[in-house]
Amino acid sequence: MSARRPALFIAHRIPYPPDKGDKIRSWRLFLRLSERFDVHLAAFVDDPDDLRHKEHLEARAESVSLVPLGRRAATLRSAAGFLTGEPLSMPYYRDAAMRRAVAAARAFAPAVEVAFSSTSAQYLGLGRRVNGARNAPRVVDLCDADSAKWRAYATDRRLPMRWVYAREAEKLAAAEADIINEADAAFAVSKEEARVLQRLPGVGAEVDWVMNGVDTDYFAPGAAEAARDGCDVVFTGAMDYRANVDAAVWFAKKVWPRVRAGAPGATFAIVGARPAPEVAALNGRHGVRVTGRVPDVRPYLAAAKVAVAPMRIARGLQNKVMEAMAAGLPVVATPAAAEGLTALPGEHYRSAERPPAFADAVLRLLRRSDEAAALAEAGRRLMASDYGWDARLKRFDAILDRVGAL
Repeated sequence: MSARRPALFIAHRIPYPPDKGDKIRSWRLFLRLSERFDVHLAAFVDDPDDLRHKEHLEARAESVSLVPLGRRAATLRSAAGFLTGEPLSMPYYRDAAMRRAVAAARAFAPAVEVAFSSTSAQYLGLGRRVNGARNAPRVVDLCDADSAKWRAYATDRRLPMRWVYAREAEKLAAAEADIINEADAAFAVSKEEARVLQRLPGVGAEVDWVMNGVDTDYFAPGAAEAARDGCDVVFTGAMDYRANVDAAVWFAKKVWPRVRAGAPGATFAIVGARPAPEVAALNGRHGVRVTGRVPDVRPYLAAAKVAVAPMRIARGLQNKVMEAMAAGLPVVATPAAAEGLTALPGEHYRSAERPPAFADAVLRLLRRSDEAAALAEAGRRLMASDYGWDARLKRFDAILDRVGAL
């Protein structure tokens, strides 16, 4: 019988494998909890292939409950939000099997309950007592200000989706405010995101922040052999995520032709799982390669000369930027992609927003190997000194201590 106390961790997506931004973060929080507690994990699975990782999670948890999330059924459930007046994303993740999994974990009387994302927070029963008993401390990682993300999405959409996205922004902002007020602690991925959430109408509690880190040993230069099918310029990320889709298409259509005009033989790799149709359509055009899912992004980072983060819609910290810097690559990023980083434009990365300036920055790094090497070294040094996960998660420890879980 373990002498450690139990904890409940709820996630809207299985935290393994850590192959995309939210899963990298949830995996690290889960691991940190498992160092101190016997963790009972309850998570949705939106990719059936991820169910094969249950055994890996069970080796690190007291119990693991994985709930398949069918997109068609979830989308139909989300429509109920139009009738109930709530954000559509809440009923999307509302499932009887998840309620049962959470209830089963609560039978072990967890010392703390942690929800990853606003949509998972609904299972904490905030604002009420559970089974008439004194509640364990309830902690919510809101990650990004999702309401602000939906507001940004609404700006470039046509009706009726502009109205749907604007509605989601308004309703989710109210839900985020309720979560912040009712949880024992709520935190975001950066100071900037915490400030956005703090300014939501009706928020009366403090929003903390826990920044992402990067595994600087895993992403160290030379940690992986360069991919034979690698390219000069690389962009990584989940390619079904709207912000990444927008970035990839914008760069390929608005920036890349300018780069190719200055470097006719240059090649560009878009590396990430489940490319959306508009991303897949870029494959084979003007030196562009769309890889789809790859087992490891490091060989593509190792093969590239420059990494780009052309995000026009971005919330929180971009893991792709930190990973590229840790891997010793010079990075060109939009201001949105670099928001929340302590990295300085011009010293640790090149910043550009409009197509001509972005293309010029990429071309300069392709042509000037000495400048590219100096920028890469500075970025790598910053990641190694300031962005290790252990240092970043000390703020998570402090939050758990503050609510009485440690």
